[in-house]
Amino acid sequence: MYKILTIAGSDCSGGAGIQADIKTITAHGMYAMSAITSLTAQNTTGVYGVFDSTPEFLANQLDCIFTDIKPDAVKIGMVSDKTLIKTIAEKLKKYKAENIVLDPVMVSTSGSKLLREDAIEVLVNELMPLSILITPNLDEASVLLGRKIKTVDEMRIAAKELGEKYNCGVLVKGGHLDEKATDVLFDKIEFYEFTSERINTGNTHGTGCTLSSAIACNIAEGHSLEESVKNAKEYLTGALKYGLDLGKGSGPVNHCYLIGK
Repeated sequence: MYKILTIAGSDCSGGAGIQADIKTITAHGMYAMSAITSLTAQNTTGVYGVFDSTPEFLANQLDCIFTDIKPDAVKIGMVSDKTLIKTIAEKLKKYKAENIVLDPVMVSTSGSKLLREDAIEVLVNELMPLSILITPNLDEASVLLGRKIKTVDEMRIAAKELGEKYNCGVLVKGGHLDEKATDVLFDKIEFYEFTSERINTGNTHGTGCTLSSAIACNIAEGHSLEESVKNAKEYLTGALKYGLDLGKGSGPVNHCYLIGK
């Protein structure tokens, strides 16, 4: 059985964060482990509280995981504090972690920065060079490059620039493009474009977490970056199309939509 570690925050309402990651990993028939960076009080209508782990306790979690059940892939989600980012980088290097997929959660859906400049600096310098793939959306790619990314051509340029700078694969997610939903992958050699149908739903809570975890599962299984992204996007599309409608705000997707079919 393939073993996947998610390093991320907890979403008590179950739609995003480690809960979304664990459901996604389990739906892929793999063994999920988690190192929790923070507890959040949130639901489909917003985030109402955040309680960060201490660096010492996060380090303890990672030591316990890597010294007993070494993961075949690692997915990293939102980490809000630079000391926690440094702790993660130190442990990943110490244990020679492989197949790291980093979802650089830096900008909220409303466009607000979620990380301070010093935390972003540590993220890009410490974690990105360890990653096999990073998955920024348009806003996050714009923050990383210091300019607005608005078109598919600009996404291609951004993916290549980031990939060459940090020596990793880059998937720039274009879900918020005006004309069509196109993602651009640069695998350090080739470009690939993935255009998917727009699904008319307001229930998109945790889609970034879900996609990056699904990609990590596929990479652990031995698929190329192109195949991993393609397969993960198909899984996410199915989870969205199911039409799960929970909560009063932006609800979650159905991670387990394949079960029972």
